[in-house]
Amino acid sequence: MELQEAIRTRRSVRQFTDEKVPHALLEQVVELASWAPSWKNTQISRYIAIEDPAVLAEICAHYVPEFNARIIGGCKTLVVQTFVKARSGFERDGSFSTDREDGWQHYDCGIAAQTFALAAHDLGLGSVILGIFDRKGLEEYLQIPEGQEIMALIPVGFPAAPNGAAPKRKGVEDLLSYR
Repeated sequence: MELQEAIRTRRSVRQFTDEKVPHALLEQVVELASWAPSWKNTQISRYIAIEDPAVLAEICAHYVPEFNARIIGGCKTLVVQTFVKARSGFERDGSFSTDREDGWQHYDCGIAAQTFALAAHDLGLGSVILGIFDRKGLEEYLQIPEGQEIMALIPVGFPAAPNGAAPKRKGVEDLLSYR
């Protein structure tokens, strides 16, 4: 698939088939996502693939709102994107590099998550990036290592239906200005 086609045809997928995502395919997605640019090449994004139905059910029951539980409950693989804290946007002495302070790490995770989603789409998988969940509770339940934090939940799998038409987009005249 060409890049422009992938950008124009990628949609947030919220319903998946019952087909399990092969590990080799998921590993290919993560390898492609590793090419996402990051602050000073810090490469802070990490991924945890959750396939255990009991763990998925626990997450749905206790750590996400009902509308996200419906999505996660219908996927075979939930990817938990975490990041290594205090690297992106920081100098070696631990001071902030910009007035955004530790906010730059979130930016890098966004770049990595979108690269992950585009790679998944290119390889025939669907995904949706979820940001509403009980982060602290889920970090404790999943025993996220100290020094890392959960950024997003990404259900991934084979789409249950073909992508629909894209929602209307704003025109360049609304998005771009020159000075």
